[in-house]
Amino acid sequence: MNAVLVAVALSLVSAVAYAAAAVAQERLAARSPGPGALRLLGSGAWWWSVGLNAAAALLHVVALRYGPLTVVQPLGALTLVAAVPLGARLAGRRVAAAEWKGTALTLLGLGAILVTASGPAPDDVLSVPEALAVAGATAALIGVLSRPGTRPGLRHATASGVASGVASALTQTVTVAATDRSGPVLSLQVVGVALLVAAFAAGGLLLSQTAYRGGLGGPLAMVTLANPLAAAVIGLSLLGERLQGGPAGVLLALAGAALACWGVVLLSRQAPRPPADDDHPVAAVLALEPRSATAEPAWVPRPQDPGHLTTATR
Repeated sequence: MNAVLVAVALSLVSAVAYAAAAVAQERLAARSPGPGALRLLGSGAWWWSVGLNAAAALLHVVALRYGPLTVVQPLGALTLVAAVPLGARLAGRRVAAAEWKGTALTLLGLGAILVTASGPAPDDVLSVPEALAVAGATAALIGVLSRPGTRPGLRHATASGVASGVASALTQTVTVAATDRSGPVLSLQVVGVALLVAAFAAGGLLLSQTAYRGGLGGPLAMVTLANPLAAAVIGLSLLGERLQGGPAGVLLALAGAALACWGVVLLSRQAPRPPADDDHPVAAVLALEPRSATAEPAWVPRPQDPGHLTTATR
């Protein structure tokens, strides 16, 4: 089988796993809106979402071994495409016409990008100085995006997408350098870049968790757009990857990117918030813990409340 086809197939499965993890993270963030990442460590639901992310990341790593960044990373937009029907299923409704339109535009745009980006399996890697320079610039950008201010959800989502895209670019260096058999498997280059991958992957996961406190659609769209953009910049500028077809190929890729962005924007506007009922059967599949039957209601009328008003009449 053609190496690019293998990369595409693995990327499709990876996108579905990432979508399930994103929905799980958003539901957990909606139920625990307060700050404090340490509380997540005691949540089984969060660890299930981490497991889904890990499985998706493993498939993504293998895909990067068979396909170039300019092919594998744009397919990450399918995460949002997969999250739409999953979110509709959780909400107990059908997918809206605008959501189908966004899905079609995203797929059409990705198809145009893949036509121009298809190339041989990757063989170039980042040197240690290049990897350190990329890591330093990325850390500085994430610091700027994570500062206190307005619209933290979209900024944290952008930082998460950049961190994940850079982690993918560095992962490709690790996989190629470790399997080309021209040097030791655990060379300084492989070990050092692998540590950077772990740091950016963990940072991207935590940033996405905080971003989803404001909902799934907008933040997931920003992650989806920032991820391939960051990886493509590295692939085209440092790894020698090129678009096929010359100037016409560049125009086709730009048109495809515009269509994909339009589709992602439509999907982000239509993406629904999950229902409050955590006993939904799909929530069990996502390993989200149901509410206790003995849990106290959010508001209980007190004797001193005038007229014993209920929440429905307030």
